[in-house]
Formats: sequence, structure tokens, C-alpha cells
Amino acid sequence: MRLVLLGPPGAGKGTQAQRLVEFLQVPHLSTGDMLRQAINQGTPAGMHAKGFMDQGKLVPDETVLRLVEERLSQPDCGAGYLLDGFPRSVPQATALDEFLATRGQPLDGVVEMEVDEHEVVQRMMARGRGDDQPDVIRQRMATYRQQTKPLSDYYRGRKLLHLIDAMGTVDEVSSRMRATIEQMKSPPR
Repeated sequence: MRLVLLGPPGAGKGTQAQRLVEFLQVPHLSTGDMLRQAINQGTPAGMHAKGFMDQGKLVPDETVLRLVEERLSQPDCGAGYLLDGFPRSVPQATALDEFLATRGQPLDGVVEMEVDEHEVVQRMMARGRGDDQPDVIRQRMATYRQQTKPLSDYYRGRKLLHLIDAMGTVDEVSSRMRATIEQMKSPPR
């Protein structure tokens, strides 16, 4: 299955993605991880991205698209993948659709994790990552609302969007995810 996982920063996408990749036996492709790896390796794209990430801003589309297209072209993505953190805007979604169309491999679905914003901020503060400072979190949430949230409408219009209540325990959310994925796998009657 070729899936996109959406939700605000701190919604638990990474945790749920790990469970989903075990369930689906596909690679987890986190653009955040790809970017952090590029930064740690000191690649030009990584250094370019670092300045934006340190300010809580989105990395320019062309940089992220290049990383994603290279990754989707690798053999382990042939049977599917779970994209986490990409696309983050309608232009990125359009570019992804165009890239996948050239390969004859459209998305199977999009799962959006819905969570209370106050809860998200609390979760992120508890993670203790270096970029999880209150002012950076607020900027990331504002950026999410402005640029990423419109993806819901985009994918709803394409009949690919599936909403998941991401409040509750990890196991409760995971159970909802699996049930939704099973529905996506089953052809409509």
C-alpha cells in the first residue's frame, strides 16, 4: 500500500507509523528523518534545510521533493510505503501526484490523525527534542494550520482521505488505524 500519514506535529505520527509499517510490511518514509539525516551528514541539501528547520519553518519544496523522489525510486518502495511528513502543502501534493502518475503508482489512501492542539503542544514539550521549544512549537503549529491543513480538502476531493481520532492510548489509536487500513484494502461493494 502507498499511504500518506497526516497530522499536526506531535500527533503521534511517528509512533503510529512504526506500528503501521510492521502491520503492512512497507518502509516508513519520514521526511523529518530524511532531513535530519541530511543535516547530520552535512549534505548541501541538509545544510540548506537546517536554517529553515531551526526557525520552525518549512524546508523549500524543491529540496524536499528531491529527497522524496530519490527515496521513492529505491527498490524497497516497490510494494508500497508510508509517507510521514510529506506532502505538507497542496503544491507538494500535486507534485507528488504528478511524480507517482509517471510511475503508474497512485496513492492508495491518506490517513489524517486528528488531535486537540493543546494536547499536541503538551506531547511535544514532553519529547524533549532540541527543536521542541515553546516558540518553535507555536510557529510549527501556525505553519501547519496555514499550509498543511488545506491538504485535508485536497485529498477529500480526491476521495483518498480517512480521518482517525488520535486521542487516547497508543494502542487505541493503533487499533483505529488498522481498522481504517483494512477498510481501504477491501474493495467497495
